[in-house]
Amino acid sequence: MKQLCIAVVASMLGAMCIFAADQTWTGQISDSMCGAKHNTTAEHGGKKMSDRDCTLACVKEHNAKYVFVSDGKVYNVGNQDFAALQEHAGHTVRLTGEMSGDTITVSKIAMPGKK
Repeated sequence: MKQLCIAVVASMLGAMCIFAADQTWTGQISDSMCGAKHNTTAEHGGKKMSDRDCTLACVKEHNAKYVFVSDGKVYNVGNQDFAALQEHAGHTVRLTGEMSGDTITVSKIAMPGKK
């Protein structure tokens, strides 16, 4: 009987982890140098850039990593090779993934629908 109770509890905990895996947030794809705020004139020799161009330049030229900014908080992105990161750099997006600490492993990125 005791083993049956342990098996039931373990199954319930496993099921809870499966259902809690993916979450969705709205925010911006940025870079680890800039985080929540791009200061393009200071970072790129006085050249004014869009958030997108700044993010792409920081990742390419300064080896920065992609990050996700939501409600002013900067989250690391665990899977830097996710193709849609470059495609949506600097954009406000709906990002879906699994969070562990302050790192998100991205499973989907989509532009938010019009309201």
